[in-house]
Amino acid sequence: MDAWQPMLVLLGVVGAGLALLYGLGLWLAAARTPLETGPFSGGLKPGEHAVSRFHVRWYAVTMIFLAFDMEMLFMYPWVKVVSEVGTTAVVEMFLFLGILFAAVAYAWREGALRWT
Repeated sequence: MDAWQPMLVLLGVVGAGLALLYGLGLWLAAARTPLETGPFSGGLKPGEHAVSRFHVRWYAVTMIFLAFDMEMLFMYPWVKVVSEVGTTAVVEMFLFLGILFAAVAYAWREGALRWT
């Protein structure tokens, strides 16, 4: 029994510590109430709260949208200088578009655009 006594004391200390931490967590926990929502600019009652969670699939769609948005950001100045620079600018733009479409194809293959 002498060999198990330190183990039992340690188990008791760990159990008391866990109970103390759990009780402290319950005592310090903030009381949460659901946020109230009302009609906004459309005048209709919202279906869900504005800070509600979105499905993780929306983040992939958002990243693809940002990629195409960046594409437009780079293409506008390219259009302005392509006649001055010539073939080099065309090759660089098609290289950029190739990388972009490779990323979209990868996202499509991984199922980022699948909704089921």
